[in-house]
Amino acid sequence: MDEEHRLTMAALLALVQNSPDVRYTFHSSSDSNHGSPSLTTDKPIFYNQGNIIGNDVYFWNERNVFTSIHRLINKSNMEKEIYKLPTVDISKAKTQRSEVAKTVVDGLENTGFLFIENVQGLSYDQLYECCQWFFGLPIETKKTLLRNIWNPESSNVYRGYFPVGHNEPSRKEGFEFGRDVDPNDQTIAPGNWFYEKSVWPKEDGTFPFQKILLETYEYMHETALEILRLAAIGLGIDEHAFEFIFSSRPMSTFRLIHYPPWGKTPPENAVIEDGKVVTTPDHTDSNFLTLLTTFNYKGLEIIAPDGSWVELKPRPNTLVMNIGDVFSRMMGGRFKATRHRVIDIGIDRYSVPFFLEPSFDGDIGINFMSKYGSEGPDHVVERYGPWLMNTMKHVKKYFEYRHLPEF
Repeated sequence: MDEEHRLTMAALLALVQNSPDVRYTFHSSSDSNHGSPSLTTDKPIFYNQGNIIGNDVYFWNERNVFTSIHRLINKSNMEKEIYKLPTVDISKAKTQRSEVAKTVVDGLENTGFLFIENVQGLSYDQLYECCQWFFGLPIETKKTLLRNIWNPESSNVYRGYFPVGHNEPSRKEGFEFGRDVDPNDQTIAPGNWFYEKSVWPKEDGTFPFQKILLETYEYMHETALEILRLAAIGLGIDEHAFEFIFSSRPMSTFRLIHYPPWGKTPPENAVIEDGKVVTTPDHTDSNFLTLLTTFNYKGLEIIAPDGSWVELKPRPNTLVMNIGDVFSRMMGGRFKATRHRVIDIGIDRYSVPFFLEPSFDGDIGINFMSKYGSEGPDHVVERYGPWLMNTMKHVKKYFEYRHLPEF
């Protein structure tokens, strides 16, 4: 299949200069078959979006536009396919269970990201309204929900509202909550703020903010568990193998996020390659599994298997799913916790991630599959709560969590 790609002269020169292992030959207009200056490379050059330009001839015309005309070979087609995320139609999970399970496992093994569509009960419009309603509240109202680190009068240290950080490469404000537990539960240690009661803004009766989010939390929780059941089926192990650590007092977090644009003066630590600016830097999620609502906004980029950054093209009414460090390390790296980041798109951006998390005492130990006969070292028991606290505070040092008290 012949394809044609056009680039400005400066863009192509930059690509060549950023590809030090690519050899090329310049041809003047007199010795070029195209009647204009051209160059030939010995291997493909890539756009930073991951599209292949080609490896035969590049030439520019009187408008100073480079054109590459080449024939794509099978290897090139394979390279292009690598950036297409698998899509899971969750509504087919009951009738085409084995087929859907295979798609889930293939995605987790190769990209760590999938699209999830047709989630029953989920209203993207209502979630977007929740974002607009909450972040449109007066700052005085949001301050009453601030964590203790930002408002000493607040008793909550983990849940609630966090503001945009100062001198941080992350530019976002957020509101988050969890599923409340019985306050008389004697199995929860005193001071365990992972289980503190969620705080909510006062409502005037015109918009059911809390009701919508609590209902959506349960839809997300059940969808996440269904994905884990499908993953287990695809692995050939018991369908409910992963569920036990979520069956009692999961620590899952549901978060609304607003990314204000940086404007003209972003800090140096937010500026990355090609002059791009991040609102969330390069990271992997720490939790087990994430279901993200992007509301069709651009800006989410993931690291591709070839090491380049690629933007995920938004899909309307579809969740973006990825797994975190916990699930990946339990599987010995077989499932991929893929690095990703959020780029400033120049306008206010909103998203809603649901972070599926085990209970505080849930066993997230490595070598999980050895319990099901796989080769390798024996499974080692490790509790989720202590691991997460150490990761948030001392390893990844998230600005919204690194000041949390020890207990």
